[in-house]
Amino acid sequence: MKKTLLIISLLMMLVGCSLPGLGGSARNDDIVVAGGNTAERRIMAEVLVQMVNHYQPELSTHIIDNLGTTMLIVQTITRQDANFSSIMYTGTSLTGELGMEATTNTEEAFWKVVQGYHEEYDAVWFPTYGFANTYAFMVRRDFAQQHGITKVSELEALASEVSVGVDDSWLTRQGDGYEDFQRIYGYSFYDIFPMSIGLVYTAVESGDVDVVLGYSTDGRVDAYDLVLLEDDLALFPPYDASAIVSHQVLEAHPELEEIVLKLENTIDETLMQTMNRQHDEYRIEAAIIAKEFLEENNYFEDKEVIPLSQRPQYQAIFEGGN
Repeated sequence: MKKTLLIISLLMMLVGCSLPGLGGSARNDDIVVAGGNTAERRIMAEVLVQMVNHYQPELSTHIIDNLGTTMLIVQTITRQDANFSSIMYTGTSLTGELGMEATTNTEEAFWKVVQGYHEEYDAVWFPTYGFANTYAFMVRRDFAQQHGITKVSELEALASEVSVGVDDSWLTRQGDGYEDFQRIYGYSFYDIFPMSIGLVYTAVESGDVDVVLGYSTDGRVDAYDLVLLEDDLALFPPYDASAIVSHQVLEAHPELEEIVLKLENTIDETLMQTMNRQHDEYRIEAAIIAKEFLEENNYFEDKEVIPLSQRPQYQAIFEGGN
């Protein structure tokens, strides 16, 4: 009860005032990126800030870290405490703050969130960085090779033999939870163990269980050499990752659009796993990881981009069409 009251009090403080500890404010024409409390969001916040610093060094840039939920990140933008979000995920935002129906169609989900963020939050949902962080069933490489499996549907032949570790909440979650899994894939696991999402990776690596449900870009996927099984019947909605930028700051600094677009399709799932591992396992600072990534790619100086004004579906949404 005390914990609940503390959380409510903290949320009320956030609603009632600008976020504390900021070196600048989006209201003051600064570039303020809302990061988060995950390696992924921290790293990409640094990537964005360092890209802006490289191309527009005269602009003042800041990062807000340790925002624990998507809604807190959205709040920083709507209250103009920030004008960038380092990462948003299509599936999360579609059914979360936008309150829309879930879909497993990647393109449909993307354009729905582009339109939703334009209309509801006066912000641009940019094209994906190139990776998605979705739920994924995974196994040890030796297990995959021994049984010759690459897809979730192929687990059906082993369903009565394997032990499976899953996130507690997945068993009862609507839309893409265990009930939906049984309906879509047509089979059940006989030996299933609910546990904290943070424990599933070590559980499968140690051999305590054979199969786990985890996050596709978690650094431990790379660290433990786990094999992601293809969701071949499309149980899980897409969780493609993109930057969010307010229309207001793009109007004030149009050059920011090209800077963000240079990051389109530059990071795949494997690279994001590696960077997450560097942060979480090797304790390398997000700023250093971002700097190495950008320097290796020369800040994408040679990359040509297609402006949003030349992308018909973006323009249709910005001009009020569908």
